[in-house]
Amino acid sequence: MPFLNHPLIAVVVGLTLLLLVRWLHVNYGERPRLFWAWAWLPLAAGAALTASAIVSLAVSSEGVLGYFVRLSVVLAALGGFAYWLRVYPHRPLVYLAAVPAALSLLLLLPQVSRDATAWYPLAMLDGLVALVAAVDLLSLPRRKSFSIDRETVRAASLGQPHPVTLVVSNYSRFARFVWVRDGVPHELEVRPPEFRLPLAARSRAVLNYQAHSSRRGAFTIPTAHLRVRSRWGLWQRFLDYDVSSTIHVYPDMKQVSEYALLARTNRLSLLGVRQTRKIGQDNEFERLRDYTPDDNYKHIDWRSTARRQKLTVKDFQANQSQRLVFMLDCGRMMTNLTGELSLLDHALNAMLMLSYVALAHGDSVGLLTFSDEIHNYVPPSGGRHQMNRLLHASFDRFPRLVESRYDQAFLYLAAHCRKRSLVVLISNLIDEVNANQVGRYLGNFSGRHLPLGVLLRDHRLFDPAEAEAPQGAALFQAAVASDILNWRNQVLADLDAKGVLSLDVYPENLTTPLINSYLEIKARHLL
Repeated sequence: MPFLNHPLIAVVVGLTLLLLVRWLHVNYGERPRLFWAWAWLPLAAGAALTASAIVSLAVSSEGVLGYFVRLSVVLAALGGFAYWLRVYPHRPLVYLAAVPAALSLLLLLPQVSRDATAWYPLAMLDGLVALVAAVDLLSLPRRKSFSIDRETVRAASLGQPHPVTLVVSNYSRFARFVWVRDGVPHELEVRPPEFRLPLAARSRAVLNYQAHSSRRGAFTIPTAHLRVRSRWGLWQRFLDYDVSSTIHVYPDMKQVSEYALLARTNRLSLLGVRQTRKIGQDNEFERLRDYTPDDNYKHIDWRSTARRQKLTVKDFQANQSQRLVFMLDCGRMMTNLTGELSLLDHALNAMLMLSYVALAHGDSVGLLTFSDEIHNYVPPSGGRHQMNRLLHASFDRFPRLVESRYDQAFLYLAAHCRKRSLVVLISNLIDEVNANQVGRYLGNFSGRHLPLGVLLRDHRLFDPAEAEAPQGAALFQAAVASDILNWRNQVLADLDAKGVLSLDVYPENLTTPLINSYLEIKARHLL
């Protein structure tokens, strides 16, 4: 027998083609790891070994090219059958096919290969295995025999478990053993990732799992995957069901809940929030009430007293419905990471926290996000629904590697926000060009509005300046960091000279100083 007609050549060809099919599945089939075609490899190798031995013995006069053409056609048909019909052999069929595959090795012995009739028993055994496999193949259920529905809440919190429910229904007359996996994107971590369960005839099963996300944004779950075995367990079919769902992962509002709880118990000092003493008196009328000995005589309403025949005083409160507008820079300078969060993530967390505080004080809150263009604008408004509007406008906003256009942002805000407001710009400045722009535009806002510039520090730039007794290369780093720090101090001084309030803080410490600045502005009646 020539070497090229040796049956082992068939094994090489078979493995090569089946590895190609597997590669296509993984890279272009959009299947999860559960659906790899690994089970075809031993079965195809055994079948190729048997077929090649039979062809080599029965058609010894055939050329090498024709031999490989026939074998390649058979194996390509097997690969196409697996790829397009989504049907694969299960372990029992692999074990069953291993019997004739092992016996076919006898054909390699010189004593057996000389006998022209030696392949007849093996061919009969192959036919029996093929018949059993074909009969069991017909028992595979169709797509319409099952259905999958997904139930989940649209809103989720960052880093918190989000419950998802899958309802799997079996409409066939037979019980089936199924594997179910949801087609979640890689940004979501699923626990458990897969379900294995028996499904009785004409029944349904409710499967619950939890999804975790470490990233904000909108995530779509397009499909759910189901794997089902044939009646004898020799085959398995993979079915995809289009049940698209979108989950919006919002920033974690745990800090807002903590603030509300501590505010009700007068323990805001635990968060670092100062109880600022008000300068002057509140000047907005709130209500009339009975006089008490501690009241100021100036607050007595003599007209109401005469009408009621009882001393009545006026109660005053701080000005309500004042306006607060955030300007969030989403450009390249906000991409720096502090821990696992970017500067923009810290800015969003602080913005949402202060928005909650301002809305609780009866003020109106708005938001403008920008980079090289205007992304979102939420007009200032109050009420309990405004917090949801701010969340929806910012949850899927990420920093972009573009230069921020401060001129466009300030011109847009000037055109759309004409009433006096506290304008809070949160950005990161490390160059003179952007610093001059920000200083100029914030200075122009002074008078008509009350601008507050929040400059975020980068630990990589400022930590070397705070190092104790630096030596060697650390000494040069400390010198450069000190120059940048002096430059930042000059930028802050220029802002103060233009009547612009400012904060210079590390991003992880932003929330508390920002709230304290707001409360101080309210107490001093600067708006």
